[in-house]
Order: sequence, then structure tokens, then C-alpha cells
Amino acid sequence: MSRIGKKPVQLPEGVKATVEGNTVRVEGPKGKLEKKFHRDMIIKKIDDRTLVVERPSDNKLHKSLHGLTRTLLNNMVQGVANGYQKNLELSGVGYRAALQGKKLVLTVGYSHPVEIVPPAGIEIEVPAPNKISVKGIDKELVGAVAANIRAVREPEPYKGKGIKYEGERIRRKVGKAGAKR
Repeated sequence: MSRIGKKPVQLPEGVKATVEGNTVRVEGPKGKLEKKFHRDMIIKKIDDRTLVVERPSDNKLHKSLHGLTRTLLNNMVQGVANGYQKNLELSGVGYRAALQGKKLVLTVGYSHPVEIVPPAGIEIEVPAPNKISVKGIDKELVGAVAANIRAVREPEPYKGKGIKYEGERIRRKVGKAGAKR
């Protein structure tokens, strides 16, 4: 039995969930999320505060889907209750970020500024010219937007210039050691 899959999902105060077949709708103070899960997974609402995921058999597919379904369900509940946030840092001479309305404008060493329009449900903040914060209730979407921003200029291994996640460690390489003349 999956250790994660057999844990019940507890709904915090102010969060409501409705289960219709394999579609789950979760509503909370931050917003609403809806997701359709695999048709074989059995999602039950035990009481007003508890959801449980069960699998129909012990075959390999059902075992792998059991923990995944429970984790995705828990991510939905945590998202509408607390929200998710990814922080990015820019490092490099002249590298900076700015907001123009809802649009993120990055100046990261190209001949032109790079503009990124966030999708619906995502909020981007720039607390400092070298810091970016991506917020939202859908964990998958927050991570995807943060990865797209990072992909504009990934950190390079020699000087560490680029856009990286907060707390990310970049493996550094040694440059040309002793070029003798």
C-alpha cells in the first residue's frame, strides 16, 4: 500500500470540496480549482473535512497513480488555502526586472528587453530590481511560469550570471587556468 496514498487529505477551515465521479472541485479563501483525475482512482469524501483516495487493485498502474492522485489533491487543497510562491534572483551586471502593468520586463543582456505576460491566476511581483516573486494557487502553474522566466537566461557556470531560483546553488567551473604568453 502506498504510504502517501493511504493518508487522508484534511480540509482546513474555510475550504470546501465537492467530488463528482473523478472530478474534484476545491474552493477556499484564495480561489477555486477543479481537476479531473484518472478514471480508475476512487476519491471519496468521508465527512466535511476529509477526503480519501483508494485504488481498485494492486497492479502497477494503480499503485503509481494512488500516491500521485493523493498528492495532487493535497496540492489543490493547500493552494486554495495558502497559495504557492516561487522566488527568483537575477545576478549579473545590468540585469534587472520591472513590471509594466501586469507584464514582466526583463533586461538580461540581450539586445532587447524580454517581456513575459503571466497567464490567468498568476501574479508576478518585483520587490527589488534583482528579485522576482511568482504567486498563485495552482502549484503546477506557478512552477511552470517560474521555470519559463528562468529559461530566459539560465545561470551560466563560470560567473553565475543569469536568473536562478532563490537558494539554488550553481555548480561553478574553473575558467582558463594559466594561459602563458
